[in-house]
Amino acid sequence: MQHDGLGDMHNPSLLPVALFDSGMGGLTVLKALAKCLPAEDMIYLGDTARLPYGTKGRDTIIRYTLKAAGKLVDMGVKMLVVACNTATAAALPTIRDHFAPLPVLGVVEPGAMAAASASRNGQIVVIATEATIAGGAYQQAIARIRPEARVLGRACTLFVPLAEEGWMKGPIVEGIARRYLKHIFTPPVTALRPDTLLLGCTHFPLLLHALQRVVGPHVRIIDSAATTAQCVKEELTWRALLRDAGHSGISRFLTTDNCARFARTGSLFLGRPLKPDEVDLIDL
Repeated sequence: MQHDGLGDMHNPSLLPVALFDSGMGGLTVLKALAKCLPAEDMIYLGDTARLPYGTKGRDTIIRYTLKAAGKLVDMGVKMLVVACNTATAAALPTIRDHFAPLPVLGVVEPGAMAAASASRNGQIVVIATEATIAGGAYQQAIARIRPEARVLGRACTLFVPLAEEGWMKGPIVEGIARRYLKHIFTPPVTALRPDTLLLGCTHFPLLLHALQRVVGPHVRIIDSAATTAQCVKEELTWRALLRDAGHSGISRFLTTDNCARFARTGSLFLGRPLKPDEVDLIDL
């Protein structure tokens, strides 16, 4: 996907939307965005060489995220979507300050909005990586939107490698999910049962089937990808940066390690075949 630099300078709407994640999970956001805004070109960078971010320290996550974001911004983009919950929770304010006035959107606020709206009894469980839960980003975001809500965070560290391996359902996945969650969703009879499960990691939607079986059919599971896509559309509309609907959007994929593996596993997240020659290897 080549862009005419001169034309882009005079018409920023022709520039692509950039998405960044530590791995392939953010492809669920790209998939939702492509459905919501089919005319937009997109560049996706998965920093698979440094995966997972969720077990790293905050300063390390910020450093990695700034490098990746800088690479995308240098390519010429009109908006940056941090399609990684861990990076959003740790680094979003830093990225916004560093690349202002470029619009930068994370996935935490849209997910929190969707969960706060979906819950009937205000009992919400957030599952995410260790770093996201420890930082409290979702708990704080939901509290701002719905102060009376009771939010419980649970780090589910093994879900990321399961998703990256393409292990989405079956007894092993359900067994791990049950170990993490069963006691939370089967409290004593006198306790209020959570009615909403927020997937605070872009990898987790791949495990949706197994998670629903564990928490039960009456629990609403919220995936922030669709809400994030809607927020991107609103931001681009407000800034008059939407691309003309007559254009058919093109997506370009970048990774920092192993294009073949990215294509193989990325196909699961995208829900369509992704060939290795569609993925470019880059260095940060």
